[in-house]
Amino acid sequence: MPTPHTQAPPPPKNKVIVTSALPYSNGDLHIGHLLEYLQSDTWVRFRKMLGDECYFFCADDTHGTPIMIAAKKQGISPEELITHQRTLHLNEFQAFNVEFTHYSSTHSEHNRRLCNAFYQKMLSHNHLFKKTIEQSYCLTCQMFLPDRLIKGTCPKCKTPDQYGDVCEACGSTYAPEELIAAACTTCHTPPTIKKSEHLFFKLDAFSQFLKEWIPNHTSQEVTQQLDNWFQQGLAAWNISRDEPYFGFAIPNYPTKYFYVWVDAPIGYISASEEWGEQHKHTTPFSEHWKNPANEIVHFIGKDIIYFHALFWPAMLKCAGFAPPARLFVHGFLTLNGEKMSKSKGTFILARTYLNSHIPTDYLRYYFISKANGSFEDVDLNLTDFKDKINSELIGKITNLASRSISMLHKRANSTLADFSKPGHTLYNEVTAKKDAIATAYREAKFNSVIITVRSLAEQTNKYFDTNAPWTKPPAEIAEVTAILSDVIQIFRILVIYLAPVLPEYTKKARHVLNEPTPPKKSSPTPPPTYHNTTQPHATYTWNDLNHPLPQGHLLNPYEHLASRITEEDLAKLLDPSTPPAATQ
Repeated sequence: MPTPHTQAPPPPKNKVIVTSALPYSNGDLHIGHLLEYLQSDTWVRFRKMLGDECYFFCADDTHGTPIMIAAKKQGISPEELITHQRTLHLNEFQAFNVEFTHYSSTHSEHNRRLCNAFYQKMLSHNHLFKKTIEQSYCLTCQMFLPDRLIKGTCPKCKTPDQYGDVCEACGSTYAPEELIAAACTTCHTPPTIKKSEHLFFKLDAFSQFLKEWIPNHTSQEVTQQLDNWFQQGLAAWNISRDEPYFGFAIPNYPTKYFYVWVDAPIGYISASEEWGEQHKHTTPFSEHWKNPANEIVHFIGKDIIYFHALFWPAMLKCAGFAPPARLFVHGFLTLNGEKMSKSKGTFILARTYLNSHIPTDYLRYYFISKANGSFEDVDLNLTDFKDKINSELIGKITNLASRSISMLHKRANSTLADFSKPGHTLYNEVTAKKDAIATAYREAKFNSVIITVRSLAEQTNKYFDTNAPWTKPPAEIAEVTAILSDVIQIFRILVIYLAPVLPEYTKKARHVLNEPTPPKKSSPTPPPTYHNTTQPHATYTWNDLNHPLPQGHLLNPYEHLASRITEEDLAKLLDPSTPPAATQ
């Protein structure tokens, strides 16, 4: 008798590990930050809809002299400051539906251990050396000035008011001592020069590796910008800072601390390891960062390309970790065509947006509609914001549901009919766009998603208006219900396409369409620190595009999905005194 065949279990899926740049603990979140987090969250939600095992890690960036100074001004310890700020950041991320797998802090024991492990690899591979250098020193504050506590005019493009490491105008990097008319940002006095010994990482030892890695894992414009640095030659990187400093002390190197840009990116890995340990994974999660088959993706702003595309991959290579599979780089956010400025009243905090009654999905939709995969700047023009939401999301997309579902409720007791022949043809045209939309999501060319969905909505509105079911007599009820059902089925497809972008809107649409909302999985700690890691909450899967609602499906009565933005709403965004709104 033949032995029964036992089917081998399927091989484990490769992991998709996503990060966003870490927000600094010394400041509040503003909408410029959200330009990045809403893109990365959208990308993660899409990958989860595909069924990928996708993780999203982030943390507060907690180290550096500015943290120490800010805590001193408030009369509290740095630890108290960063704990308080992390709570604020988490609450605001949750309000914007940014769903991290785990949100940590770089001031953790997991991160300290990993920093020391990276440091030991640098030492053992002879990639470090000591050198005495001259640095900017503030006699008034009695301290060496880090990059972010000194400002002056860029030595390359002559733009004023630039920090001591990189020019936000031209992207050039330089030493703080190269700034023109430099001054301490704390006391505003010109610094003097003082010598100090420091520890340097031999970045040039990784030149060939980086030249081969960069073109295959970044965009062409990023590669071109990095070429300029290669032409200048990769200088050794100072990875130490003098006391007083809030951070991790370098082992066996008294009075010296790791530079914040050493421990900050390592915080991506330590956040994942912390999560894995708390969820009792048998294999340390950091081991997954060593497997090149896993897909590691970083979303960053163009001002930190230098750190993520040169230093970070070199550090990973040195320590035996896999380099990132992809860097997605975005530009800065401007407001009504100007750089955001508190003094000019062109600065919107995350909490100011939340204190208005404008839904967070609206900002998600607008930012995604502007994100084209390049690092050109994005302008939040408030008039355009209002018009885009009112004319596209409400006037074209939501309009399909409000008219068709309400009419079906009156004419056919909310019961779906089978497709009409022309309606089924249009439905197939709409679903045929799923591969192109999926490609746009994968490549973070999000604006293409919105352009395509908007066009499909316009086609469907034209179909609706041409057939005008509201003009047909009761004797033609079968044709009426078929037309209405066609439009409703297509509206559902558009909702699925936009589900990664519009989590709250999607929940409302699912309810109206009478599709049960998947329950949230329980987790050992309160949200938003932990979330289901394999599927997003209350959304569709990409495979749902292949399955229309069945004939005879009963819808719920139509409920309001979205409200128009008014001029009064926009005024609240520029008024920091706007009182808190009711919880959305």
